[in-house]
Amino acid sequence: MTHPEPWPLRHLVLHTPRLELRPDDDAGLRELVEEAHLGVHPPDVMPFLVPWTDADPAHLGHRTLQHFWSQRAQLGPERWTINFLIRVDGRVIGTQGLTGTEFGILREVQTGSWIGLRHQGRGIGTEMRAAVLAFAFDHLGAVTARSSAFSDNPASLRVSERLGYRRDGTTTVARRGRRCEDVRLLITPSRFVRPHWPLQVEGLDACRPLLGLPAQ
Repeated sequence: MTHPEPWPLRHLVLHTPRLELRPDDDAGLRELVEEAHLGVHPPDVMPFLVPWTDADPAHLGHRTLQHFWSQRAQLGPERWTINFLIRVDGRVIGTQGLTGTEFGILREVQTGSWIGLRHQGRGIGTEMRAAVLAFAFDHLGAVTARSSAFSDNPASLRVSERLGYRRDGTTTVARRGRRCEDVRLLITPSRFVRPHWPLQVEGLDACRPLLGLPAQ
């Protein structure tokens, strides 16, 4: 008897001209932890709502693994997060998350990402977000995508503006014990500034039931 693949996400892969995006696996997560130890942002700034990079280096690694494991374990049609590991020339340099809640009904996703500090400034952040937006809109049937960035994070805001997001209000949050403005961002398929390259997608069909979509 042939049984269904127990974890079809392991066969899902997105390709852009420079990048390979695959859902997280344990070997890749160990590479991701090494990249985090090398630095994600200058120490005097904090681009994350949850300041996970402030953790003691002795605990950063296992806490990072636990976070990704917990999201993988809870993945199901009602709520899912695919944490794509970003590879350049076969090496993990960061992660691009894509989250859906009741996606079969709402058709909305949220994104969040980071890449190692030594890889920034090369357009990789724009390319990997364009990849998951094209995946969400053109292959999953999403009708809206949301993101956010602190008002003092111009690099992230520029990526969003370049791709066609519009601002959708602000939220006041506490960051490192101080008041900070978080800018909400929204994009739809009609506003998406599509890349000049086609996105290549492999292994999606078997994943569809896990994401709240009908099988094909």
